[in-house]
Amino acid sequence: MKIHKIPLMSKEEYDKFIKENYVSRIGFKGEYPYIAPFLYVFDGDFIYFMSTKYGKKIKRFQANPNVAVEIEKYEDDLSEYRFVTLQGRIEQVENIEEKLKVKKCFLNLIQNKSLSKNVLAALGHSPDDELESIVNEDRSYIWKLVDVKSIIGIKTS
Repeated sequence: MKIHKIPLMSKEEYDKFIKENYVSRIGFKGEYPYIAPFLYVFDGDFIYFMSTKYGKKIKRFQANPNVAVEIEKYEDDLSEYRFVTLQGRIEQVENIEEKLKVKKCFLNLIQNKSLSKNVLAALGHSPDDELESIVNEDRSYIWKLVDVKSIIGIKTS
């Protein structure tokens, strides 16, 4: 019996896929792996994440910033699917201009995708806050994926 291999995406395909989507999962190292969902934005060079300033992910990040990031999109019946996995390191953004630029990208994402204000809770804010609070206040960490060692994208044929 011949094994059928799932087709891989080209760089152009996975860059486009990453740009079109906005929900990921990050796997952190520890005694047991810890996986958490994150909204993200992609500027063509880096994937940025906005993190609350509390939770298991903070301790895991501080102990070991090496992570695996997974982005997926699929039909309910799995007739169509795409998955991208990236292995790299999360770095906290400290530069004020870069943080402001990324926060504005998150604001645009929420507005352009007509996301519910409930998503603000995942970013360290209350759903009752004004959307602009993610730009004007410092309630979240901004992380970016750097030193990517591996990118694997698979798709239906």
